[in-house]
Amino acid sequence: MASSLTKDPASPPGAEKTFLGHPRGLATLFMTEMWERYSFYGMKALLPLYLIAPGGMHMSATTATAIYSVYMAMVYLLAMPGGWMADRFWGPRKTVAIGAGVVILGHITLALPNAASFFAGLVLVALGSGLLKANISTMVGHLYDGPEDPRRDGGFTLFYIGINLGAFLAPLSIGTIGEKVNWHFGFALAAIGMALGLAQFLLGSRHLSRESDVVATPATAQEKSSVLRKGLVWLIVATVFYGLLAVTGNFADWALLPITIAGLVIPVAVLVRMKRDKELTETEQSKLSGYIWFFVVAAVFWMIYDQNGSTLSIFGENSTTNSLFGFDFPTSWYQSLNPIFIMAAAPVVASAWLWLNKRGKEPSTAVKFASSLTLIGISFVVFMIPLIDTAANGGRVSPMWLVAIYFIQTVAELCLSPVGLSVTTKMAPAKYSSQMMGVWFLAVTAGDSLTGLLTSPQLDVNLNTSAAVAVEAVLAVVAGFGIWMYRRKVTKLMGDVH
Repeated sequence: MASSLTKDPASPPGAEKTFLGHPRGLATLFMTEMWERYSFYGMKALLPLYLIAPGGMHMSATTATAIYSVYMAMVYLLAMPGGWMADRFWGPRKTVAIGAGVVILGHITLALPNAASFFAGLVLVALGSGLLKANISTMVGHLYDGPEDPRRDGGFTLFYIGINLGAFLAPLSIGTIGEKVNWHFGFALAAIGMALGLAQFLLGSRHLSRESDVVATPATAQEKSSVLRKGLVWLIVATVFYGLLAVTGNFADWALLPITIAGLVIPVAVLVRMKRDKELTETEQSKLSGYIWFFVVAAVFWMIYDQNGSTLSIFGENSTTNSLFGFDFPTSWYQSLNPIFIMAAAPVVASAWLWLNKRGKEPSTAVKFASSLTLIGISFVVFMIPLIDTAANGGRVSPMWLVAIYFIQTVAELCLSPVGLSVTTKMAPAKYSSQMMGVWFLAVTAGDSLTGLLTSPQLDVNLNTSAAVAVEAVLAVVAGFGIWMYRRKVTKLMGDVH
């Protein structure tokens, strides 16, 4: 059993040390993920503000939103190859350690006061996060005696708290240093956070399951050679393409477009490949058809939701007082609202589902997804009020508008994200069971890539206007109403999944 591998064989039964009743390895992974999320969310809070700041990159809000959205899309897109590298080459433990090292290097590169190194740093952080993201969750599962271990759900709950604790603390410290002292010091602080996480991981790795060292399907020498060859080809192609853009003076206009298109095409291609697989049973095909509905809904949701770090953050910088009860605070602090709201509201929402379930009234997955879209649309309806006010009268509005918007979006997230993770595991075809979590992350990639395309130099849509926000709000509410109308059809496609 996986968990027995974490115990000291010399200890008498029941004498092994635990972490709040869980295997000690959970403390290692809890702290590692907390510091990784600390570095990630700290950098996320600073990124759009640095891009628009006169003392930073001094870009337009539209360009900053495009770069931010493409960066977020790549983080989630790279989670799939990150899982694949662990399965075929390094195993989860080594992949997480390498990923953490790449993230540290990325943040150090971001801390250098140079435009070229800044974008290289973004690439490195996205790559390292992709290696880390899926594999550290897999290692939590390795600590327990299979899916039936009664401690398993509680362990993932503690792990989830670690994620949100890091996300809450990051803007308060990294954001403050970056905005009030020096942008690059803020990025350097993110590197220190990830370094602490890596140190914790290496020191506590003896408490992890040996299963985390296992390479599930080792690549052959021929496959390794093929991967290296293809990797070099793509590296040369990218170098030549972006080199030509730089030489011809077109880098700023065209650099993001290929990445944005890839972020839209790859998720579609993955789902099409699965749907065309003749080895899937009729039942699996039906479930996959139902899952595509949820995937599209999630993509629309994340397109709007992830603007809390770009569109809403930029509005907070330019159009709110950033002062409450006489206390002034940095714009980046808004990014701490979501994690604290999640930690407060998640138990309430989970209890509500249980209460309704006991009375036979719990909404179906389709209804929960429809509710999430409707709520995210309502959040942007609320957003229109201060937008219109500032456009008509100038000046700045109360930060409580953003507090209200973030709260509505958090409730919407709790109706979609945990439910989506659960339904993904339940509806996955047996052949693709290990890949489907990566497919779920591709919904985030698709949503953020759509935002990136809209704000690209080719389309140049300013999402910080009341007209754009109104269109997104209507899109979300109409899509939510649509899936509610077809809820019975979607539920039928799901078969025995409830």
